[in-house]
Amino acid sequence: MAKGYWVATYRSITKPEAMVEYGKLAGPAIEAGGGKFLVRGMPSKVYESGLNQRVVVIEFPSVDAAVATHDSPGYQAALKCLVGAVERDIRFAEGV
Repeated sequence: MAKGYWVATYRSITKPEAMVEYGKLAGPAIEAGGGKFLVRGMPSKVYESGLNQRVVVIEFPSVDAAVATHDSPGYQAALKCLVGAVERDIRFAEGV
């Protein structure tokens, strides 16, 4: 089975303190779902139409595991911290 990847980019973060609270809840929920953080931070370099936005890449045993983690009660509680604090894009992709 191919690994699954959770990719998030943050278009804006208007309340950085909310990110701290989110991280306290989201990190353990993601790790409990089998997630392993591979990338977390600002890009080192961008090209073409790339935007200089915070990016997070998390590896999971499968896309199903990533989606189940996102939909879990623990992660959903973490999401409440971000309401009105960030604008972001999340994508799930299967590895090759």
